[in-house]
Amino acid sequence: MAVFEGSFTQAEPLHFALVIGRFNDLVTTKLLEGCQDCLKRHGIDTNPHGSQVDYVWVPGSFEVPLVARQLAMSGSYDAIICLGAVIRGQTPHFDYVSSEVAKGISAAAFQTGVPVIFGVLTADTMQQALERAGIKSNHGWDYAMNALEMASLMRQLRPNLKQQYSSVNSGTLAGSLKSATLNNIPAESEEKV
Repeated sequence: MAVFEGSFTQAEPLHFALVIGRFNDLVTTKLLEGCQDCLKRHGIDTNPHGSQVDYVWVPGSFEVPLVARQLAMSGSYDAIICLGAVIRGQTPHFDYVSSEVAKGISAAAFQTGVPVIFGVLTADTMQQALERAGIKSNHGWDYAMNALEMASLMRQLRPNLKQQYSSVNSGTLAGSLKSATLNNIPAESEEKV
C-alpha cells in the first residue's frame, strides 16, 4: 500500500488560474492579496505577465464556476482558485447564488479532474466578510494552500492512475478483478424457500 500526500514544495513549476468575482471587490481584492502572498512565499511567480499564474476577472460569484470549468478543461493548469464574496441581503438571492456557486465549482472539479478550490466567502454581513478577508485573518492564504496541496497531490496520483488504466487495458488487472469477483460470489443455496 502507498500513502499519497500533497507537498508545498515542487521540483517542477505549478500553474494556477485565479478566477475572481468583481462584485464585492472590497472583499475579493483582499482575498486575492492573501492568495498571492501565499503563492509567492511558496515560490510561485504571481506576476500577471509571468508563466505560472493567470488571472480572470468575472462580474460576480455566479459567473465563477463556468469560467473555472473552461480553464480546467484547457489542461493548462494544475489547479484553479475561485475567489468571490456573497453577502446576505434581505431577499433569498443570497441562498440561490451561494448554493449554485458551490455546486458549480464542485462540478467543475469532478468533470475535469482538476482541483478547483472553493474560495467564495458567504457571509451574513460585510463586516463578517472583511474579517475573513484580512482584518482578523485572510482566507485567501488558506485557499492558495489548498491549491498548492491539491495540485501536488494530483501530480502524484496521475502517473498511478495511468499505470492502473494501462493494466486494465492490457488485461492484467481485468483478469485479476474477474477472478477475484468470481471467487467472492457466494454459492447458491440448494435450500428453496
